[in-house]
Amino acid sequence: MHEKEKDLISTFLSGGMSRRSLIRRLGALGLTAASAGTLHNLMATQALAADFDWKKHSGKSIKLLLNKHPYTDAMIANLDAFKELTGMDVTYDVFPEDVYFDKVTAALSSGSSEYDAFMTGAYMTWTYGPAGWIVDHNEWINDPEKTNPMYNWTDMLEGVRKSCAWNGVPGGELGSDDAKQWCIPWGYEQNNLTFNKGMLDKAGVAVPTNMNELMEAAAKVQADTDGIYGIGVRGSRSWATIHPGFLSAYANFGEMDLTNDDGKLSAAMNTAGSKAFHADWVKMIQDSGAADWSTHTWYQVGTDLGAGKSAMIFDADILGYFMNGGDNAMAGELAYAGFAANPEAKAPTPNIWIWSLAMTKASKDLDATWYFMQWASGPEHALFGARKMDFVDPVRNSVWEDDMFKEKLNKGYPGYVDMYNASAPGASIKFTPQPLFFDLTTDWAAMLQRMVAKEVPVDEGLDQLAASMNTQLAEAGLR
Repeated sequence: MHEKEKDLISTFLSGGMSRRSLIRRLGALGLTAASAGTLHNLMATQALAADFDWKKHSGKSIKLLLNKHPYTDAMIANLDAFKELTGMDVTYDVFPEDVYFDKVTAALSSGSSEYDAFMTGAYMTWTYGPAGWIVDHNEWINDPEKTNPMYNWTDMLEGVRKSCAWNGVPGGELGSDDAKQWCIPWGYEQNNLTFNKGMLDKAGVAVPTNMNELMEAAAKVQADTDGIYGIGVRGSRSWATIHPGFLSAYANFGEMDLTNDDGKLSAAMNTAGSKAFHADWVKMIQDSGAADWSTHTWYQVGTDLGAGKSAMIFDADILGYFMNGGDNAMAGELAYAGFAANPEAKAPTPNIWIWSLAMTKASKDLDATWYFMQWASGPEHALFGARKMDFVDPVRNSVWEDDMFKEKLNKGYPGYVDMYNASAPGASIKFTPQPLFFDLTTDWAAMLQRMVAKEVPVDEGLDQLAASMNTQLAEAGLR
């Protein structure tokens, strides 16, 4: 019977049988779901090892620097599979996000060889790469002696993959032919709507599909539902206020952060179109945002939704995912929708955050570290995380096509798969890569605070912001 079970799973792994058929036929052989899962994982690992020497660095050890996150939890939960596959050992330090990036900067800038690889956002590599702290991973991706033939680099979503590559030229196009792959996509976040269906239904409003509808829906649900506010968006004085819902909507209208005129960068947020968008965004917050909006980070936006203090958020889809579970008061009450702010846009075009992995240039053994990198970002681990852990959103097309993963989402997260399908083709980083990214976006957030507080009119505030940015760009030799 064991051979029959193995034959069935082999057929499934080779694409010759659907998952439903596999489960039904294994059940007929008396195999429980848990036993079938164990056997499947074993055979998948064996298949992964075919035609590639995964044991080449057996006995070696690497050390990771990690941010505390569900993606990290999924990787740690599956580390034994990597150790069994390679014979390597992995140690790691995990830090909360409020101190994590300072730890990374300290390690990289000092040239420390303590850590071989680390988690990063793609935006951070616009500093790390040109500084010479990390490597161009293309050297390993394109080497068949070092990369498993089943790695399938192009299985990764194109917009996500290209958003992690930059040629280092300020204003250079992400993912250009001469771009360096500064980091490897691991898991990402689209920015779309998560909403409390019961609150919207009670107020008699439909799920908004564009900016005008969002403003109207947020105002009405706030007026009709005691003790809640209409829409949660970030507002703290940080670059992180600009990159989620705000920039996703802004870019959907075709607006830009900077223009690039033959290598000379200029601020672009004082155009007529940008001023019109900012006026709507500011009014939406004034009318329907949190009273303490200017303090809101990822954490406050999410916890207010989960606690039933807000009706909607325009932020990371995985933030809405986490708020629909656990011990949140609104667990099971939330739903999801792709959001195109521009009524003339054909589809959503969300700006994205990408949790990525990168190798430190100071690593004592880059080749051994790459073995971990390709495993952690490979299809097998991604499938494990998606099916068994909270590894959303995976960056691989093949995982999004997996029936078990889609069933998991459809069961507890209504609209999530449809949201993903509508948004993924247009999902990418919409910012212009350049070394002043964090400074300029933080200034942008500060000006938003002033405009919402009515300290300065929108038009005047954006003219001041553009002038200040242009001065900074000129002083840095970028204008």
